[in-house]
Amino acid sequence: MKMLLLLSVLTTLSLVVGVDRGNFKSCDQSGFCRRNRNMQPGESPYYLLMNNLKVSPTKIESRLANAKTGVLYTLEISALMDGMLRMKINEATPIRQRFEATEALNGEPKETSLKLVSQNSEGMTIEFGKNKAIIHANPFRLDVYSGDQHVISANTRGLMKFEHYRTKEQPKPENQEQEGPANQVEEEKPAAEVEDMDGAWEEHFKSHADSKPFGPSSVGMDFSFVGFKHVYGIPEHADAFSLKQTKGSTDPYRLYNLDVFQFEVNNPMALYGSVPFMVAHSDIKTVGLLWLNAAETWIDIEPATQQGSTQLPQTDTHWFSESGIIDVFFLPGPGPKDVMKQNAILSGTTPLPPYFSIAYHQCRWNYNDQEDVRNVDANFDEHDIPYDVIWLDIEHTDGKKYFTWDNHKFPNPEEMINNVTAKGRKMVTIIDPHIKRDSGYHIHSEATSKGYYVKNKDGHDYDGWCWPGSSGYLDFVNPEVRDWWASKFGLDHYKGSTLQLFTWNDMNEPSVFNGPEVTMHKDAKHYGSWEHRDLHNMYGILMTMSTYKGHLQRSNGHLRSFLLSRAFFVGSQRYGAVWTGDNTADWDHLRITVPMLLSMSISGITFCGADVGGFFMNPDAELLVRWYQAGAFQPFFRAHSHLETKRREPWLFDAETKQLIRAAIQKRYSLLPYWYTLFMENEQNGMPPMRPLWMEFPSDQTTFDMDDEYMIGSSLLVHPVMESKATNVEVYFPGENQVWYDVDNYQKFNGLESSTIPVTMSKIPVFQRGGTIIAKRERMRRSSSLSHDDPYTLIVALDKTGQFANGNLYIDDGHTFQYKQGEYIYQGFSFKKDTLTNHALQGSEKFETKAWLEKVIIIGISTEPKTVQVESHDFGKKNLLFTYKSSTQLLIIRKPAVNIEAEWSIKLLF
Repeated sequence: MKMLLLLSVLTTLSLVVGVDRGNFKSCDQSGFCRRNRNMQPGESPYYLLMNNLKVSPTKIESRLANAKTGVLYTLEISALMDGMLRMKINEATPIRQRFEATEALNGEPKETSLKLVSQNSEGMTIEFGKNKAIIHANPFRLDVYSGDQHVISANTRGLMKFEHYRTKEQPKPENQEQEGPANQVEEEKPAAEVEDMDGAWEEHFKSHADSKPFGPSSVGMDFSFVGFKHVYGIPEHADAFSLKQTKGSTDPYRLYNLDVFQFEVNNPMALYGSVPFMVAHSDIKTVGLLWLNAAETWIDIEPATQQGSTQLPQTDTHWFSESGIIDVFFLPGPGPKDVMKQNAILSGTTPLPPYFSIAYHQCRWNYNDQEDVRNVDANFDEHDIPYDVIWLDIEHTDGKKYFTWDNHKFPNPEEMINNVTAKGRKMVTIIDPHIKRDSGYHIHSEATSKGYYVKNKDGHDYDGWCWPGSSGYLDFVNPEVRDWWASKFGLDHYKGSTLQLFTWNDMNEPSVFNGPEVTMHKDAKHYGSWEHRDLHNMYGILMTMSTYKGHLQRSNGHLRSFLLSRAFFVGSQRYGAVWTGDNTADWDHLRITVPMLLSMSISGITFCGADVGGFFMNPDAELLVRWYQAGAFQPFFRAHSHLETKRREPWLFDAETKQLIRAAIQKRYSLLPYWYTLFMENEQNGMPPMRPLWMEFPSDQTTFDMDDEYMIGSSLLVHPVMESKATNVEVYFPGENQVWYDVDNYQKFNGLESSTIPVTMSKIPVFQRGGTIIAKRERMRRSSSLSHDDPYTLIVALDKTGQFANGNLYIDDGHTFQYKQGEYIYQGFSFKKDTLTNHALQGSEKFETKAWLEKVIIIGISTEPKTVQVESHDFGKKNLLFTYKSSTQLLIIRKPAVNIEAEWSIKLLF
């Protein structure tokens, strides 16, 4: 019977076209969402007890009280480094501890000095760094200032709610009388009955019951962004980059990690990841807000309004979570790059990925056997298409038992991996969190005997259904389980693996086919007596944390890890890459890729991508080509497709399509030095490699609503072709006194202007910013590691004056952590007036490269030089061959033949 049930579920999954919304809750079907959303703005019942105030060098501590219930809460307001502020509100005397998502942070945030400037019975003013905050006592409200500008208000509309834990005999939830007409009618009924009807003590969805032994436990608060019309972030949603209003028009944006089959575009439904981080941006200021809560969360956005005598715009938002505490970080900017740095301090950055991982990945559910892998690998060589990683999905295992191999299809896995890695390539296998209940399966038997599974509400091992059928789910909340899981990646445990085999953690929302909303029951129990509802959105990050640790341990901390996760939360960037999930091969899903990846990128999830070509359905040649062209200019570049789709390796298409795909992949490989440099800088300062135009041009209001073009670093503007049968695209070029150059034909465009760019099937609209220098490699190899000592080409795009440009290049060994010991090269290139120079920015003499400078292309130079001369300590001066094209103001200098890390100069003599 159980197998029939599984087959039924799988058949349904394979036949559905588009998401079945009936499988997922709306706000109206969620008791805590209804209770919070039905609140009306007004005077808050929460007030600050000024006589309980405690001031220390870094924080303010006091108590809050609810005037209607008498319940007390603790309040902490702390000053953090880089001008940030933290506000924590918790129950003062809870009947059980409330969950705090501190493991998502990159360590405990460092506190810094806070100054109490003034205080009276109505509140106080504090200063922290260059910023200040005003704390109002009754009703409680917090106003945060960036410098002297008021930027964020908390609880200004009185929507704060903190449902304390209780036993069922206690009174109904606070603010019940404020919560809309439907609940007001119910007030005449006994309190317990009202709460049951409102989902306070038990909730039902379809055939599932959710018990709530401690009653309602939601927390919520409103935040107003003063001076802002545009807010961004809170991934993951398949929606516009500039977040839309939800109040009065749709459900709130939902953050609840879910396995959403063939998700729809342009709606606020929850998807695979949840990062409760929002950025507000205007032409004069950028700020951020992090709501650190791992429970199911909804966020309402009101339409921007004009406020006060100054008529400043204001965007009001309302955040509420099912459980946990109120733990909020205010990031005051003042600029977009400052907010990225501040968020990086809190949640960490993406560790510098191994070089191969930013190249092209080939994946499918599933490559059938070792012979299939061998043929795919060989065909990339035969058709002269570079790739770096081949992936194996669930069918490679012995009956969906992870850390095993199907001995018939993959009898010699180590030999198979070595054959691939002999060409400088790698392999990835999938390892999911659901463990097949099979007494002969060593992972299951160990997990069972050690008590490592999540429990159901009755204390027995939780039994859910996923790909293997009946499955247990490991309790990664338990540090002992995480250590045990990490040990399983050791070569002595994972038989057939090598150090060149990496990992894909899928289905880790977690996905439970027969669970409510295709996930785990909220009343399941974790280590520490936590309910699953308390930490659901952290399940995926705890798994990847464990996997990452396993990768490091297996090489004794020498080699960098690569892993991909579908579920993500605050801090997931510290452990690897993510992707947008199970998309569909249509133009809508191609278009939505850009805003989805931008939302992830500005929220700290910087190593991100989408399944090229679409996971479901079969793309035609045009769509597939355009998707490859877009994916080549996005951080994580992987083609992937469903088991039931047609095979779509590039050589299976006609010659023209194959060539267009090859050209797109080759463009990615030529720019790998630039991407690698951006990822190094991302680790240092949190700046995402893929970023919105306004991050580089913060005062250009035309860019604030843009979804269809973006920056790669500070130097490249990309506008993928995302419409069928397009013959042109409209490109906006930002920046006052800025100039841009088409990377293909070197045509010049001025900033603050839009231009119609003709496109053929081979055209990818990419433009280099004037005043920048990019290092490329133009020799194509079968994999990235084989290009390690290959020469570089510098593309020097001069600014509007034709006299200035600069850029950087980072080089290390590409795969170890030796760069943390100073074994790297970080070079700066500068062109001033008539001379190009190279100088060391950082690094040490511990690392050397054989790579040399093969070519220099200077764009935007108005006069042909008479002579071009290179000077180096190695050989003195020598003249160089060059070509000048006056029609495009292009100077091509050939074979300077200087080492890329040496100090040298190239001078143009007129």
